[in-house]
Amino acid sequence: MERDVKASYRNRLSLIQSEVRVLSEMVDSDHCRIEIVTRISAVRAALRRVEEELLRPSLAHCAERAIRRDNGSDRQRKLAELLEVVSWASK
Repeated sequence: MERDVKASYRNRLSLIQSEVRVLSEMVDSDHCRIEIVTRISAVRAALRRVEEELLRPSLAHCAERAIRRDNGSDRQRKLAELLEVVSWASK
């Protein structure tokens, strides 16, 4: 993974980490539950975006390898793995 890409992921994850700390403080200070839940949804969405960006190149690489395989059973197994990862990531 390229250095600038890693830095981008680290920065985004650091922001998410800060947001989780804020959520903890909001719970401690008896903040409005709706606001807390709204912020939790935002954190989930931010994590999902990072997850998708991390997975995209890996999935593309795995799909390319699976398509190029000569052995049909290996190809089927790799494609099944890809489908499992994609369905897991979309939950």
